[in-house]
Amino acid sequence: MPDTNPDSKAADEKDTPSVETKVEPTDDLVTTKHTLTLKRKKLAYTAQTGRIVLRKEVITDGKSEGHKAKAEVFLTSYTLDDAEPGSRPVTFAFNGGPGSASVWLHMGLLGPRRVLSGDVDDPVAPPYGLTDNQETLLAHSDLVFIDPVSTGYSRAVDGEAAKEYHGYTADIESIGEIIRLWVSRKQRWLSPKFLAGESYGTLRAAGLASHLQERHGMYFNGLLLISSVLDLGTLRFTEGNDLPYSLYVPTYAAIAHYHGLHGDRPLDDVLADAEDFAAKELPWALARGARLSTQDRAEIVATLASLTGLSESYVDRVNLRIEHVRYFTELLRDKGLVVGRMDGRFTTWEPDGGREHMSDDPSISRIIGAYTGGLNHYVRAELGYENDLPYEILSTDVFKAWSYSDFEGRSVSSVDSLASAMRANPHLRVHVAFGHYDGATPYFASEHVLARLQIPEELRENIDTAYYPAGHMMYVHEESRVRQAKDLAKFIKAASGK
Repeated sequence: MPDTNPDSKAADEKDTPSVETKVEPTDDLVTTKHTLTLKRKKLAYTAQTGRIVLRKEVITDGKSEGHKAKAEVFLTSYTLDDAEPGSRPVTFAFNGGPGSASVWLHMGLLGPRRVLSGDVDDPVAPPYGLTDNQETLLAHSDLVFIDPVSTGYSRAVDGEAAKEYHGYTADIESIGEIIRLWVSRKQRWLSPKFLAGESYGTLRAAGLASHLQERHGMYFNGLLLISSVLDLGTLRFTEGNDLPYSLYVPTYAAIAHYHGLHGDRPLDDVLADAEDFAAKELPWALARGARLSTQDRAEIVATLASLTGLSESYVDRVNLRIEHVRYFTELLRDKGLVVGRMDGRFTTWEPDGGREHMSDDPSISRIIGAYTGGLNHYVRAELGYENDLPYEILSTDVFKAWSYSDFEGRSVSSVDSLASAMRANPHLRVHVAFGHYDGATPYFASEHVLARLQIPEELRENIDTAYYPAGHMMYVHEESRVRQAKDLAKFIKAASGK
């Protein structure tokens, strides 16, 4: 007999708790087909873009609770159609920051489409544009661009803390897991494999090479280290650490030369003098401290001022120690200008002529609009991926919150990881690219680190270097971009055994 009492039914409904169904995150990859004509050669390729769910096995009280979704990591891959997977190289690329998406390498240098960002002498006005990349590395290697958690469209899933991924080890483990998943799902374990990192991404790449070898037995053919920093101690102007004050001097000299402060002297001559001074006299003088004689100090002040383009009075006032952002703010102060940190060729107006630290880095602000606009258009209009989240190109929140707890009491460094990976895998080759006007990761600091790698002499032949008359993102400079693309293609071919 049915219940005809409406109050009874209402009471039952009221007493029954409502259960909200939690939607399990799933991959949302979108696949599209494309062609690209390079001179007389046509490349047919498949693009896949979207987010892969990153899972982690959860164990509580010794019991497994399964692989639970922790984050969704955005990537874009390009694979050449009708290619043999076993012999076709694949390159995994990312930028640095930490807190940067992979858009810079993706759409500035390596991918099949690139941003028209302009350069110092050829600025581009909004709304900017895209063009086919005639020098794309896709002609020689499949490509996978990865955005770490909290960059690009990558996010922690609901209920999970993003900060768990904002640290050296956690970052390497999460990116390493994405690479393992992609290689396994695409059946690419027997492909020649490469890691390409820029800036902090080079520190990540070195750590990844070691991690993936040791954790998963995944060995790589080569690392592409662009604007390399493997030891943050060479860059950090902290109390008691005089090393950066010397290692930055050749970069200061290069920037001063670019802005006409070395007359008609060839850049190579200026750099040779700066490198010699930075390797010998200046470290000695800084170490002497109060023991430095008045005459010796005067000579050091004069040489340092001459090389950097600063006044002797300024060099003397800062006690021979020129901090990099102060330098970029001071160099052209008399003209009301500051120079870029990422690329010392760029300048902009400084409204406050008394500032110690510039209010804007023109080498970022002059190009970030083109990359942001280009990516947001490209991913929807050409790759067919839609997401209403903001694409985080550079997250200062991630940078500020990044944890280096793994290195408490010592320098943040992946130098030992790189050396370990090379010793265990003597076939691992390393390509390092430098920009002479790069004030974020100065080339002389990278040379200093590479010279101290704990590897046998015969393995030093596995390292090759390339120098460009540009800055941190050297591919912003058109001549450098074209030459760099050729250098990377040559490296990929050689390291793949082709």
